[in-house]
Amino acid sequence: MAVLTEEQTLLRDAARTWTQEESPVARFRSLRDSGAPLRFDPAVYAEMAAMGWAGVIIPEAYGGSGFGFLGMGLILEETGRTLTASPLLSSALTAASALMLAGSDEQKQRWLPGIASGATIATLAIDEGAHHRPSHVAMTAMRDGTGYRLSGSKNFVLEGMAANLFVVSARTSGASPDTAGISLFLVEASTPGLGRAPLSLADSRGAANLVFDNVEVGVDALLGTVGDGWAALEGTLDRARAGLAAEMLGAALQAFETTLDYLKTRVQFGQAIGAFQGLQHRAVKMYTDLELARSCVEAALTAIDETDPRVPEYASLAKAKVGDTLHLVTNEMVQMHGGIGMTDAHDAGLYLKRARAAEATYGGQAYHRDRYARINGY
Repeated sequence: MAVLTEEQTLLRDAARTWTQEESPVARFRSLRDSGAPLRFDPAVYAEMAAMGWAGVIIPEAYGGSGFGFLGMGLILEETGRTLTASPLLSSALTAASALMLAGSDEQKQRWLPGIASGATIATLAIDEGAHHRPSHVAMTAMRDGTGYRLSGSKNFVLEGMAANLFVVSARTSGASPDTAGISLFLVEASTPGLGRAPLSLADSRGAANLVFDNVEVGVDALLGTVGDGWAALEGTLDRARAGLAAEMLGAALQAFETTLDYLKTRVQFGQAIGAFQGLQHRAVKMYTDLELARSCVEAALTAIDETDPRVPEYASLAKAKVGDTLHLVTNEMVQMHGGIGMTDAHDAGLYLKRARAAEATYGGQAYHRDRYARINGY
C-alpha cells in the first residue's frame, strides 16, 4: 500500500465523506429508476467539478491543480464504492490525458480549462467492434482541402450522449491492425455528419455508438502528428485503465465490506454464518486478493506520476488483477447473501452488473494478461 502524503489523505477523506453523504448507492438506484437520459446527474458532476476533482490531473497552467494520477485514483476509488455515475473517468482523466500527451499548447488552452471546470465533457472514441482492440482501426481520415474528412463508426463510447468533444482514432494510412498510420482527431459533437445513438447497458451507465458520415474537420483538429498517434493512444489508454482499475477497486472493497457485515449478522442454525469455516476461508481469499489488487492499482498510478517506463506493464497488471478480484467478490456477494442477493431490492445486483461492464471496458482480463505476457517477452 502506498504511503499517502497529508494532502492525498485529506483528498481521499473528503471524497469518502462526500460520496457517502451526497452520492450513496441509493442515489444511483434512484437515478437508474428515473431513466435519466445521460445516465448521470449533471448537477452532481457540477458539484464534483466545483470541488476541483475534474482538474486533478490537469496542470495549473490550464485550470487544474496538477495533483496527479494517484490523487485521481483515490477519488475514483471512493466513487466506485458508491457506484457514483459521472464523466470523471472518461472526461477528466481519459480525454484530458490524450490532450496532455499529444495536444498542442493551443489545443490545451482551448479545451483543458473547460474539462477542469466541468463545462466541457470529452471522451475517447476508439473501438469499432464488439471487443477492445484499439489497433483495429478501419475508420478513415482523408485529407481534403484544408482539413480532413472522417468516415466510419465507433462503438461503446463512454458518455457518448453527454460529450461535446470526442478524441477519435482514425486511419490516415496503412490497414488494420497496423499501429502505423493511426491518427487522433478532436471532433466536436455538433459537427455536421456526426450521428450518435444511445446504448442501454446492464450497469445503467451512459454510452453511445457513433457514426461519422464524411465529417469535415480542420487541420487544427489533428491531435499530435499525422499517422503517428499510436503512442499517445496507448499512453492515454493506460491512464484510463489505471483509473478504471481504481474505481473497480472501490466497488470491490465496498462489496466485500457489505458481505462481511452480513456474515457477522445473519444467523443460521443458532449462530452467525460468519462462524462457519467454509465461509471464513472464502472471506480470507477475497481479503488477500483485495490487498494484492490495491498494490497493483497504486503501483500503476504511481508509475504514471513518476513517468516510469513500466506504465504499460503495471496498467495491464492492475486491470487484469482488479478485474479478477471484482468478478470474484461480486459473485460471492450474491452467493453469500443467499436469496436476497438475487433480488433487485438488494445492492448486490448493482455491484455485479457494474463489475461485468467495467471488466470489459478498455480491455478485459484475457486482453491484459496477454498484453502483460507480451510486454515481458512471453
